[in-house]
Amino acid sequence: MSEITCPHCENKFKIDDTSYANILKQVHNQEFENQLREKLKSIEKEKELALEVSEKNVEIKFQKLINEKDKEIQNIQSKNQEEVGKLVNNIEAIKRESERELFSKTEFYEKQIKDREETIDRMKDMKAKLSTKMLGETLEQHCEIEFNRLRATAFQNTYFEKDNDASSGSKGDYIFRDYDDRENEVVSIMFEMKNESDTTAAKTKNEHFFKELDKDRNEKGCEYAVLVSLLEQDSELYNAGIVDVSYKYPKMYVVRPQFFIPMITLLRNAALNSLKYKHELALIRAQSLDITNFEADLNNFKDAFGKNYSLASRQFFSAIEQIDKTISSMEKIKDELLRSNNNLRLANDKADSLTIKRLTRNNPTMAAMFENLEESQ
Repeated sequence: MSEITCPHCENKFKIDDTSYANILKQVHNQEFENQLREKLKSIEKEKELALEVSEKNVEIKFQKLINEKDKEIQNIQSKNQEEVGKLVNNIEAIKRESERELFSKTEFYEKQIKDREETIDRMKDMKAKLSTKMLGETLEQHCEIEFNRLRATAFQNTYFEKDNDASSGSKGDYIFRDYDDRENEVVSIMFEMKNESDTTAAKTKNEHFFKELDKDRNEKGCEYAVLVSLLEQDSELYNAGIVDVSYKYPKMYVVRPQFFIPMITLLRNAALNSLKYKHELALIRAQSLDITNFEADLNNFKDAFGKNYSLASRQFFSAIEQIDKTISSMEKIKDELLRSNNNLRLANDKADSLTIKRLTRNNPTMAAMFENLEESQ
């Protein structure tokens, strides 16, 4: 038997061992549960406290991290602002330098263009003078002036005047007759001068005047007919020099004005030599001498004359061709300079249109930096 005391009334009573064991078991279980509940409450409190501490620590660490990141961002923004400022200054400096360089190159190319234009003008003027289409002179005036310059020295026994006889219904422009010291006619030439303005709508051809010129030559008793012409200026045939058209009309030639004096000289010299040989031939025949060698000499002279004429013609045409090539080259250089000047103008337009907005169009990071920079400013 076991004795137990009531905690309320303090009465003592006895119970058997089995009941005592059951009571102890109940007490033990109840106390264990109470301890367990208290332990659980304590653990829960510790957990809550630990969570609170952990949350505070996390918050502190997170805030510290945020502060560090904010500071780092501020440093980056500060550096970026400096870099942006430098970039803006560099862009402005580049623009200013480009403008100065553009202005310098523009002046240089404009000077080059002006020089080339002056050179082209000089070359064209030279060609115009070779073509004798001179300012203030008609073609007839030019030919007459050129002849009169040499009249006193080279053509002392020569008649060269305008053809004023239109009794047959037509007349040429000038008649040339040359005489020897015995007043024998050496050679006679009917000249026709034809000029045409570059702006003339209906272009005429040289061959349109052959028939009338041949008629005037025959009516005025001239041995040769020469058309001095500036017609068909793009014709390679007539620009080559002296053109023999005797396949259509006998003893007829077409020349450019620069060959006016050489044509007279060639025909006169040929006639003088021929006249000389004719006199010698007549003398030899009168003396019943063999003229075989004379005929050979005459043929040699004709061959030499033809060669000299061909050489002079080729040389002159070569000079004209070189002038044309030079003019063409100068015009190409001028075009290239104009295109270069246009490219410089386009470059200047692009430099003027260079803005921060364009530079950051496809770069969101740089765009945001520039916006922050503008807001801070």
